Amino acid sequence: MQIKIKRLDKSIPLPLYHTPGSAGFDLSARTQTIVEPKQIVRIPSGLIVGTPTGYVLTLAARSSLASKKGLMLANGIGTIDSDYCGPDDEILISVYNFTDQTVTVEKGERIAQGMFLKVEQGEW
Repeated sequence: MQIKIKRLDKSIPLPLYHTPGSAGFDLSARTQTIVEPKQIVRIPSGLIVGTPTGYVLTLAARSSLASKKGLMLANGIGTIDSDYCGPDDEILISVYNFTDQTVTVEKGERIAQGMFLKVEQGEW
């Protein structure tokens, strides 16, 4: 499946499936971001992604995000619909710092995984 993608910062790599069996690809932080204790912050990914019609792009936390950083996705799982791909629709990754310590997310640090899933709308 071909995906339209625009990088806002060429120093951030394109998303990458790290193994042939990977279901998800990693998303990185476009900027260094400070997350204070108990704070929710939206971290820019530097990517504008054209999710194909009939699909949704889901965002999940990388498994190391909680154990190594004390962060979790603020909304549990992110949902990027196929009609969210305008010229300014950069993917923002909302994280919550559940610790009592300030956490720094470095530019280029991998923080989330994206997965394209086929979807259909129900009728009722």
